Amino acid sequence: MDAPNLKSPDYYINRELSQLEFNMRVLHQAKDEAVPLLERLKFLCITSTNQDEFFEIRVAGLKQRVEVSAAPTGPENMSPAEVLRTINEVTAKIVTEQYCLLNEVLIPELRKEGIRFVRRDDWTEDQQLWLEQYFQSEIVPVLSPTTLDPTRPVPRILNKSLNFIVGLHGRDAFGRQCRRAIVQAPRSLPRLIELPRELIGTGGTDFVFLSSVIHAFVDQLFAGIRITGCSQFRVTRNSELYVDDEAVDDLMRALEGELFESRYGDEVRLELAHDCPDASAEYLLEHFHLTHQDLYRVPGPVNLNRLLAVYDLVDRNDLKYPPFTPKLPKTLVNVSPFKAVAKGDIVLHHPFESFTPVMDFVHRAANDPDVVAIKQTLYRTTPDSPIVESLVSAAKAGKEVTVLIELRARFDEAANIELASKLQEAGAHVVYGVVGYKTHCKMILVVRREAGRLRRYVHLGTGNYHPQTARAYTDYGLLSADEELGEDVHQIFMQLTSLMRASELKQLTQSPFALQKKLLALIGRETELAVAGGTGRIIAKINALVEPGVIRALYSASMAGVSIDLIVRGVCCLRAGTPRISENIRVRSIIGRFLEHTRCYYFHAGGDEEVYCSSADWMDRNLFRRIEVMFPIRDASLKARLIGDLDTYLADNSQAWELEADGSYRRISRSIDVEAVSAQTRLLDQLAETSRTAANVPSPRSKPRV
Repeated sequence: MDAPNLKSPDYYINRELSQLEFNMRVLHQAKDEAVPLLERLKFLCITSTNQDEFFEIRVAGLKQRVEVSAAPTGPENMSPAEVLRTINEVTAKIVTEQYCLLNEVLIPELRKEGIRFVRRDDWTEDQQLWLEQYFQSEIVPVLSPTTLDPTRPVPRILNKSLNFIVGLHGRDAFGRQCRRAIVQAPRSLPRLIELPRELIGTGGTDFVFLSSVIHAFVDQLFAGIRITGCSQFRVTRNSELYVDDEAVDDLMRALEGELFESRYGDEVRLELAHDCPDASAEYLLEHFHLTHQDLYRVPGPVNLNRLLAVYDLVDRNDLKYPPFTPKLPKTLVNVSPFKAVAKGDIVLHHPFESFTPVMDFVHRAANDPDVVAIKQTLYRTTPDSPIVESLVSAAKAGKEVTVLIELRARFDEAANIELASKLQEAGAHVVYGVVGYKTHCKMILVVRREAGRLRRYVHLGTGNYHPQTARAYTDYGLLSADEELGEDVHQIFMQLTSLMRASELKQLTQSPFALQKKLLALIGRETELAVAGGTGRIIAKINALVEPGVIRALYSASMAGVSIDLIVRGVCCLRAGTPRISENIRVRSIIGRFLEHTRCYYFHAGGDEEVYCSSADWMDRNLFRRIEVMFPIRDASLKARLIGDLDTYLADNSQAWELEADGSYRRISRSIDVEAVSAQTRLLDQLAETSRTAANVPSPRSKPRV
């Protein structure tokens, strides 16, 4: 039998379509009755945010390729036009499901709990009077309605902003016939307005959409003109930044200019009220140079993610996940992090374990007179992050502080520019990264003088130094004083600042130089062991699997008999379960309370088990166009712990989805007599203090799911 061609398009799934599959799994969380009600609303909002970013980046890129008649570039060999057509079909189904869920399920369920979205038709006289006064005092002063005529075209519409197209009939103050106007709702206005409880007819927690208020009183903006219609709409634009790194002298200044222009990039999607007159819809499509394929009519607010405000405005813990307190490892309780780490490596598993030790690590370094230097990479963080404040303090105190900030972290460019300025003003040495490569690795290096010599302490992570996402994303972090590891981190920082070659690394593997080759070698070793009659075993937990070379290596390993389990949260271009090719590969995705973000790889290695963590997913961009690092977990007990974590995720039968050969996902089910296992719940019970465990309340995983 001839050897199969592993480059055949039949063996690959389109990246964009796989990304839509991920969003459908998130949408299923919003449908899941076992999830607390306000959390379901939150998941619905997340699907809207995901769709926004998908259109801003992926769809925008496909449209550009269609314009230049670009040939297929993905291993699945789909043309850009074909992908766009399929995206339109799938997105239309997702949008229908989103609004059906909101209008027919979530809003009625919230109403039962005393949380209401009051429609215009249901306003009491008292509420109407209060809202009219609110409109006049809080809304009208910031509006600039624009009547359209040949000399006054549609104003520039901000990306993803709330707008209204208003039908007019009558003559303006200058005697000219009026037909249409545009009303833009500034982002300074709240999209949800909470009604005072003292108003007649107001319940416990009542909200009114800003769009409803503007719609109700829009006639007051056009005195003497009859309103023939008012429909909300939203335009999504291409938000990719285009800066030629090598052609600009000042990357920060160039990005600042591009950020402004990106708010008015090319239009890629139009969302419009479902009852908008066809003539108005055609007018907008023509103006924005869009087609009917780009139009999505919606029976509700055009920006679902604005409903996320309800989660914070409503104080109902009974409708949210039980609160938890991340655990502080015993080795770090009431002890200097330097003393603790000097005794041995420490692994932190966020959010189950606290992110505080990482912040304390930098804080202690900033205030320790024996610390002479701190170096750190920053990809995403908060402007008021305690880590940033510690770096500022250290720089002002005269310590050598070097911070490598990636200015091009997507959607965080403006925040990172502000952060860079703040650190520079404090006296820190700020480096923006490497031309052509995003710096995505997560590293901290602290140099401390001890007993007459310098000693290095490091932190390496799979996720960002972001205190907020550290409570919502799962990530690993390694604290170590290992000399070889410290030397490797030092070499990489030297490379990133000087741009010179790093000396040979002993423990770390770095992209874009060696990471893909190392992965292929590790997979290849398991293949050789299986061919020789031994045991081949691979487990990888990642966010995305796209890179064709790695996929082909996994196919070869599967064909040799290697048992492969892949835990891929989002995009997966590998086609599992294909006869002869991937029969030994199983792909699952875990979707739950926390966003799965850890990158952890296991290789059996003939019994000498090896475990690695990394900042990198198995994607082209991570392996070839980013600065990433992969680091080994060498301590036997820590290695066993991470292997145990992987086994827990593979045992999950409550929040796991399995990839089918056709590219769709099937939620894993179990019989009623099989114990339910939720990996995230089990890790919470093991590593964090929760109100559920404290109160000895049964875990959600004890509830059967058939």
